[in-house]
Amino acid sequence: MNSGRALFAQMVEHLSRHEFRKCVARYDGNRRVRSFTCWDQFLVMAFAQFTFRESLRDIVSCLRSAGSGLYHMGISGNISRSTLADANESRDWRIFADFAQVLIAEARGLYLDHDLGIGLTEKVYALDSTIIDLCMSLFPWAIYKSQQHAVKVHTQLDLRGNIPTLLHISPAKVHDVNFLDQHQIEPGAFYIMDRGYLDFARLYRFTTGAAFFVTRPRGNFRFQRIASAPVDKTTGVRCDQTISLVWYYTRKGYPQRLRRIGFYDVEQRRRITFITNNFALPARMIADLYRLRWQIELFFKWIKQHLRIKAFYGTSDNAVKTQIWIAVCVYLTTLIAHKRMELKIDLHTMMQILSVSIFEKTPAKTLFSPEPKELIEVENHKQLQMFDL
Repeated sequence: MNSGRALFAQMVEHLSRHEFRKCVARYDGNRRVRSFTCWDQFLVMAFAQFTFRESLRDIVSCLRSAGSGLYHMGISGNISRSTLADANESRDWRIFADFAQVLIAEARGLYLDHDLGIGLTEKVYALDSTIIDLCMSLFPWAIYKSQQHAVKVHTQLDLRGNIPTLLHISPAKVHDVNFLDQHQIEPGAFYIMDRGYLDFARLYRFTTGAAFFVTRPRGNFRFQRIASAPVDKTTGVRCDQTISLVWYYTRKGYPQRLRRIGFYDVEQRRRITFITNNFALPARMIADLYRLRWQIELFFKWIKQHLRIKAFYGTSDNAVKTQIWIAVCVYLTTLIAHKRMELKIDLHTMMQILSVSIFEKTPAKTLFSPEPKELIEVENHKQLQMFDL
């Protein structure tokens, strides 16, 4: 079915043009556009992400080398550095943010049956942020510290498939805890977060919203123990307590009781304390839940290594957000394609193949197959041999 079609075109097949047009119409993105539409811009920037292009000149040179093959890749507009730069600077980044939400919903539907490995069927989210450093002279608007400019990407990650369900790009000086104000809390879901989100008034919203959180207390955390449950110390659990807060403002912000669990990590040889508003799950499962939070750290590491979000093709706030959101769309497209094609290779290998085979006219499932490809020797006496001595 995909014989003779470039690999890039086969990946784009997993995207809904109809949904993208709706996002463009919502912000009137193609207003006064003659040839290089928002869809063309998206495809060109997606190509740059798949192949990790270094600059606008690099992007344009690689695409022009494809010649008439650009049409078969879905790109119909004229490509030039100035046109692409102007599009990134002026076209509303929310077009691509809204399209990412479409892909998020699609990806979550495909990964509903993903096993977390701890016997939990409820939705589990991890919350964290990552800082992306920027050049002070090129990005004067992204003020962070006196000697550092940066933006911060706040993320909520669905651990069933490692899907970023909520992202917020802000100046790096915005504290992590403010991200909790962006949430629409899902009843019954678990939210795992580190100490940076420890604000009891904000955490109380999860309790009133019938959701659960798991976090860690700070070193100066003060509480009153109300009751202790028996624990099996062979599982690593050292204590399982029901507590109440004692300081005036924290108790005013969170008037109900909490659960405090002490756990000894044998691998790292240290004791870790967790606090949660869930009193039903076994104490060891709470510890295992928090261990899953490491997936969001791996997610940040993955996207920084395999996508172009540490260096930017434009210098304005709009260009930076456009590039980050298109990078998220590329990540989601890869997740969707990986699931639909039922590939056995991991995402890292898939991205490596995409980066060097994007123009290949071979069925995607064949290229992504883990089996070694057979080499066919063709006798051609006119072919020069580099090392024929």
